[in-house]
Amino acid sequence: MDEDQIFSLADSLREEEEAKGPRKAYGPDLAVRLICPECLKAVPNIMEEFSSGDLVCGDCGLVLGDRIVDTRSEWRTFANDSDGGDDPSRVGEASEGTAQLETFISFKDGKTGLSNQLQLAARSQTTRSKRSIETANRKIDNWCQVLDLPKAIVDTAKVVYQSADKGKLLRTKPLEPVVVACIFIACRQGNATRSFKDICRVTRVQKKLLAKCYKVLEKALTNGDQRGSRPEDLLGMYCNHLNMPPYVQGYCKDVIELARERGLGTSRSPLTVVGATIYFVGMLFGQPRTLAEIREVAGASEPTIRGVYKLYYAQREALVKKQWIEDGKADLSRLAKA
Repeated sequence: MDEDQIFSLADSLREEEEAKGPRKAYGPDLAVRLICPECLKAVPNIMEEFSSGDLVCGDCGLVLGDRIVDTRSEWRTFANDSDGGDDPSRVGEASEGTAQLETFISFKDGKTGLSNQLQLAARSQTTRSKRSIETANRKIDNWCQVLDLPKAIVDTAKVVYQSADKGKLLRTKPLEPVVVACIFIACRQGNATRSFKDICRVTRVQKKLLAKCYKVLEKALTNGDQRGSRPEDLLGMYCNHLNMPPYVQGYCKDVIELARERGLGTSRSPLTVVGATIYFVGMLFGQPRTLAEIREVAGASEPTIRGVYKLYYAQREALVKKQWIEDGKADLSRLAKA
């Protein structure tokens, strides 16, 4: 194809485009309106609810869209306390009960002396109360990690310690037993009950000192309610350690309640009551565990467990429901003679 033919083809194409009229510009059609399909009003009353992220018809309440992004300016106050005034700053002191973020100043300063000056300035900015809370929070993090406790328990223990520190409840006591007592209270509040012996064995804190700190904190934080750990709270953990079937725990609870109604073992330690109940129910339902195995888990001695078991065995017919025997689940002949 020569040049004349190319030019003539181009002219013919241009003439065809001109015959079609002016080319339309691409862009959004501003005449499109959002109308409620229920109301069908020419002037719709569409409302944006940023609290729920919905686009709602103001007349009939039909949701027309969701996940609406709030593009308005945010005028909130980010002060650490109520006396901070109108402070739009988003930075400030870490909130209480959270992990502590610290900056450590190195001692290596090229022998210029700047390190000592910075450390003195940092210490002057930190009060005694803040230093004690930071140290306690670190210990709570470490002990809770050793005890394999969830984060909710960790945060609760920190809040308990801060309350004790503000009330100056245990200023004369060493820090270790106070921290461990806070963890023990947090475990009870979070249904992750641990016994005194379990916590003392891990933390190496003396049981008597821990009990004193616990009584002071419990009395101050619960308005005098000094209810100790119940045997029912320890059943789940000990049954799991002894590899008992799940249904055994429910029967143990029933036996403990029936024994409590008859005053059996009420003056004994919860550890002893749990150990004797597991020993009694295990034989009753064909899942026996030896006294040595139970002692290893519960921490109670074999003679004390056997003493509560004798009380259970003497009242065995009252502690075993007839329905269990009729269903063929329980058998009194399996029980060892006391």
